[in-house]
This record gives sequence, structure tokens and C-alpha cells, in this order.
Amino acid sequence: MNKPLSTHPEKALAQLQSTTLTRLVAESIEDMILGGELVPGSKLNEMALAQRFGISRGPLREALRTLEESGLVRQEKNRGAHVRKIALTEAADLYDVRAGLDATAGRLLALRLTPEQLHTLRQMTDAMREVKSVEVDRFHELNLSFHDCIVAMTGNQVLVEQYRKLCKLLALFRRRNLLTPMAIPRFAEEHSAIVDRLAERDAAGAAQALFDHAQGGKARMLRDGEIQGANDAP
Repeated sequence: MNKPLSTHPEKALAQLQSTTLTRLVAESIEDMILGGELVPGSKLNEMALAQRFGISRGPLREALRTLEESGLVRQEKNRGAHVRKIALTEAADLYDVRAGLDATAGRLLALRLTPEQLHTLRQMTDAMREVKSVEVDRFHELNLSFHDCIVAMTGNQVLVEQYRKLCKLLALFRRRNLLTPMAIPRFAEEHSAIVDRLAERDAAGAAQALFDHAQGGKARMLRDGEIQGANDAP
């Protein structure tokens, strides 16, 4: 939580600089986590990170507290800070919440979709159809952008903030690949069907299509999680 700025000009400037530095460091560490450089469960070495960013431990610890509030980092007494690990059961709960947020976004957007927004979504689904079956990473990026775009187009900032925070937590769940090459054409068609419902101003239909799509992701995650768990067993 940001502290209120001092009314004294010099102190206010120092506070602002400190707040900006903390935010930039937090964003950099977040990028390292979401990009896979810092994997779930790994310890965050304060000395190494402070040296890397060329800062003292004060701003670094503030940044870690910010990341703890967002759910990406967990700090424990006498153990320090670690990148948070998401268990299979928690990931399932997150998917349920995401399904609800997706449905809400679909219901809202169907009633306010502009021709320009529809054109953008059509371009995205067209791009998905052109992805080759071996381009899993490319399709994954398009998939994330597509859903984020739908949420952002609602113009509801509370929804956007909650959705993006939840997606960052799901990004920590890296134990399995939820997308197989054979599934790409089917997912592309599911996205096209979602856009069709939005274009028809079918709020209930768009909400249901997005909800079912997210629940399908949860089902695949649980299935693959059970397989992974069996493979990891002695």
C-alpha cells in the first residue's frame, strides 16, 4: 500500500522517487516470475536481487511486500521470500473464479460491443485459425491476448484488475502444458463461436460460451494433473 506523500516538497519528492523505484523493481521481479526465470518455489535471494538492480535492500523488501500482496510471492519467518507455488486444488478454484469473470465479461461486452471491437476480435480469431499445429506457444499467446482483450473491452476497470491478477496466479501453475497441437483447431473454433455470440448481442449465450470454455480448461488441467501426479509417484 502506498504511503501518503508528505506536504514538504523535498520529502514528497523523495517519497515519490522511492515509490517509483519500488514499483519498477516489483514489476521487474514479476516479469522474471511470469517469464519463468524465477520458478515457483524458488527462493528470492535479497542480496543477489539487490545487486542485480543496483539498489539497497530497503526498496527491494518493499517490492517483495508488493508482490506478496498480489499473491506472486510468499514470505515466511526465518525462511525468507519464495515464489509462490500453486497447488492443483487451488488452481482448480482459480479456474472456477476465472470462469465466472469470463462469463461476466461476455455478458457485459455483448451489450456494448462496437464495430471496431468486433473487427479486432475477428482478426484475432482469424489469426488463430492460421496457426500451425506445431506453433503451440504462438497459439498460447493469442489465446491469452484474446481473453484479456474481451475483458478490457468491457471498460470495467474492477473486472480488468481482478481478471489480470487471477491470470498471473494461474501463470504460476506451470506443471503441465494445457495445450496440445491437436487441440488448436478446436480451440480456434471455440473462440470464433464466442465472437459470434458477441456479434449477435447474445449476452446469455456469450456468457455461457466463455464459462464453458474456461471450465474446459479446468477439466484438462485436472486430467493432466492426475497424470502428472501418477508419473511423479515413486
